[in-house]
Amino acid sequence: MKKRKLSSDFEVSVIGLGCMGMSHGYGDPGDIDEMVKVIRESHELGIYFFDTAEVYGSYTNEELVGKALKPIRNKVKIATKFGIQLHDFKQTLDSRPETIRKSVEGSLKRLQTDYIDLYYQHRVDQNVPIEDVAGTIQNLIKEGKILHWGLSEAGMETIKRAHAVQPLAAVESEYSMFWRNPENDLLPLLEDLGIGLVPFSPLGKGFLTGSINKDTKFAKNDFRSTVPRFRKENIEANQKLVDFVKEIAAAKDISPAQMALSWVISQKSWIVPIPGSKKISHIKDNIIASDVEYTSDEMHEINNRLSEIVIHGDRYNANSQANVGK
Repeated sequence: MKKRKLSSDFEVSVIGLGCMGMSHGYGDPGDIDEMVKVIRESHELGIYFFDTAEVYGSYTNEELVGKALKPIRNKVKIATKFGIQLHDFKQTLDSRPETIRKSVEGSLKRLQTDYIDLYYQHRVDQNVPIEDVAGTIQNLIKEGKILHWGLSEAGMETIKRAHAVQPLAAVESEYSMFWRNPENDLLPLLEDLGIGLVPFSPLGKGFLTGSINKDTKFAKNDFRSTVPRFRKENIEANQKLVDFVKEIAAAKDISPAQMALSWVISQKSWIVPIPGSKKISHIKDNIIASDVEYTSDEMHEINNRLSEIVIHGDRYNANSQANVGK
């Protein structure tokens, strides 16, 4: 698989693998042995950038990723996250320096590794100055426990302040044909600072694959059941986008998923999406997207038509911890 640099000294496969859904978020967790097999087969197919977080599956996702990658640890890059803690089954933000240090030790143990390639602040903690967070990370880098760091869903000012203390290798943020807001401010800032973008949900949480319609029923343990964009009326209204994706996919002789994913990859040379899946067949399909190319005229026409499609429904509930920080 092709490679890309997120920053000047951090190179990864052009497509990564988001592992969250293997443990939680999208219905029942996958069988551990089967998920280990999927992760290892993904590496055999060329993926060597894997994304997890301490809070995924209440810490079980890191254990899964650690088990799967231990035999090939020196051949892969692992990204994980700190900053969201579980207290009485509720998520709370906590990026105090002492909590970060506890988190990194826990992640290292669960991942069965001596270092973390990329360590993100999962969400901005407004109660802790980002300079304090960056300073703590800087010390952990000096200690060799972290090689690079990043922010997830952070605001522009936070990114600039954090980067000034300890340069960021990447920012993780939702970005897809279903959510283009990062194009307004985030992408220009990252390009100016030399920071890579790692889009999660590049397939619109499955919507852009064409497998979801107004009659789709989400399980209670599938977080999409609480997302405004996946209400019946919004799914129906947003079908125009899926129809457009299918139209372009047919013209390029690729699948809708490959079209949506290759669109993300084609926007900037420093963008590395991390689509997730429990099935190796879907991952094989996604990998093909890395070889799809567009002419500048094709992409100009696609983006112009995309801009004419109005998206209905918010991507998160108003009180969700997933909302972008300042």
